[in-house]
Amino acid sequence: MDFGLSNKAALITGGARGLGRAICLNLASEGSGIAINYRKDHERAWLLAEEIKEKYGVKAICVKGDVTSEEDVKRIFCEVLCQLGRIDILVNNSGICPVSMVKDMDLSEWNSVIGTNLTGTFLTSREMINMLIAQNKCGKIVNIASQSAFNGSKTGKSHYAASKGGIVSFTLSLAKEAARYGINVNAVAPGMMYTEMTAETLDKNMDKYKKEIPIGRIAELDEVARVVVFLASDVSSYITGATLDVSGGITGR
Repeated sequence: MDFGLSNKAALITGGARGLGRAICLNLASEGSGIAINYRKDHERAWLLAEEIKEKYGVKAICVKGDVTSEEDVKRIFCEVLCQLGRIDILVNNSGICPVSMVKDMDLSEWNSVIGTNLTGTFLTSREMINMLIAQNKCGKIVNIASQSAFNGSKTGKSHYAASKGGIVSFTLSLAKEAARYGINVNAVAPGMMYTEMTAETLDKNMDKYKKEIPIGRIAELDEVARVVVFLASDVSSYITGATLDVSGGITGR
């Protein structure tokens, strides 16, 4: 199946590692140019860009910037437009997930999680929407939510769950606003994946988590990334405002 991604360009926030890295590789495999946004680890982002160029023969660049900063977000978009010439797809993947029970949580930690996960999604989406409207172009925004948006957390991640619940609601509202401009806005809600963020928890409780998943295993990153590719592609042209469940059956919504 042709996903119609050749000669398009995608900006992936937090794209240097984990799920973001898998999304970059899967979009590149379909012919899309890739802009890898990162905040700190330049070497990791640069190595991924080189891998993408060598393996798939598409353009790939690294763009440093903090999605919680309006100034940085504007600069990120300017750099990508300058180097790739266009941005057709935005994947809001940047996220942090420290662990703290509400009774012990500092306001600064709460603000940091909400700022990165939810406000960052707002800032980049706003920039993307205004850019596409000014260019009179269609486009795709894919936000990374989580099953915690629906199931909550009992392990000290209430701020993370709240931010992801906000992303689900924001996705629906923005989709309704942006539909008139030919811009599709959707989200993906993964279940358990093995990443740097989840490795410690999963290593301690792997059998427990597998038993809770109807499919009986943890998701491969590529399995989630391919759903992002679908939502970023022409194949999903009649889907907007949706949050797709990729949980192996945990939530099933």
